[in-house]
Amino acid sequence: MTVLAFKPKTRNGTWHDAEIAQIVEAVHAESSGRRIGAWDTGATEAGDPQFYLLTPHPENDCILSISRLGSTYVLEDGQGLILSEHNSLTVLAAELKDYLRKRRRGLFARALLVWCGLKQSIEQKLDAVWAEGEELLVHLVPQAAAFV
Repeated sequence: MTVLAFKPKTRNGTWHDAEIAQIVEAVHAESSGRRIGAWDTGATEAGDPQFYLLTPHPENDCILSISRLGSTYVLEDGQGLILSEHNSLTVLAAELKDYLRKRRRGLFARALLVWCGLKQSIEQKLDAVWAEGEELLVHLVPQAAAFV
């Protein structure tokens, strides 16, 4: 039996300057007025390069990450859910912009929903107070008139 020795696959854990520029440009286009603090690079356990988009200091939570696995780019959200995979960084950058736009709309929708819920809750509480106040007046005014 003949055994062939394969060379281990070497991983390049660094980004090219053009790749970083393309990703940062996509993020910058959608980051106006957002809670994006910084970005950083790193490597996966296997040595593949990763790009991290972070919230401002002191939290520095990961908003999303992009990994280059061989010739495939993978876009993940901050919880590790894969959002997209593609061989073209240009296509992935466009999907990154879409994701950031949708995320902004989602935050606005949640804020609007909370505001409407609070407004409704306060109105219900005030309606109960006004109703009790009117009932109190109905019982007290005739008695107060007797003293006048």
